[in-house]
Amino acid sequence: MNALIAADSGAADAEAGKRKAETCVACHGPNGNSVSGNFPILAGQTARYLYLQLRDYKEGRRKDPNMTPLAEALSREDMFDLAEYFSRQKPAPLNFKPDPKRVTAGARIAADVLCTMCHLGQMKGQNEIPRLAGQQPDYVLKQLKDFKARTRTNDGGNMTSVTQTLSDEDMLNLTHYIGSLF
Repeated sequence: MNALIAADSGAADAEAGKRKAETCVACHGPNGNSVSGNFPILAGQTARYLYLQLRDYKEGRRKDPNMTPLAEALSREDMFDLAEYFSRQKPAPLNFKPDPKRVTAGARIAADVLCTMCHLGQMKGQNEIPRLAGQQPDYVLKQLKDFKARTRTNDGGNMTSVTQTLSDEDMLNLTHYIGSLF
């Protein structure tokens, strides 16, 4: 299946994606740079990750009252175009002031649970693994809690498994550590 995605995404049209993304601005901000912790920053994510998330919303593997109905209306071409467009945008710096003590504690937790094995150093992400550096901290915290509560399960079990070992305090510390990265 991964080879099929790679082959199909080669025809993605970022300019068409830009036009299709006009409705995304209300939540995800200009160029995919959300200023609200309720919505993820899409700018700079890999096209592969973005496409897979849209596909998961469309096919019901990931659910959100706002995104699910929007994704259900997208064609495969729309999803590739949108993913290509947002992957080419530059993430904007956050207006977040991480607590230094929480950053230190969060870095230790990230090392203990091996976050960089998937998300890579500085949490830059790769392929279908999201970039966390520069992501809205409140959004990151919500995703950690959703994986732990198993209300988000489109991760192949990796994040669900990792978050079972984390306390609320651990997740808050991780959020400050990730929020310190850009």
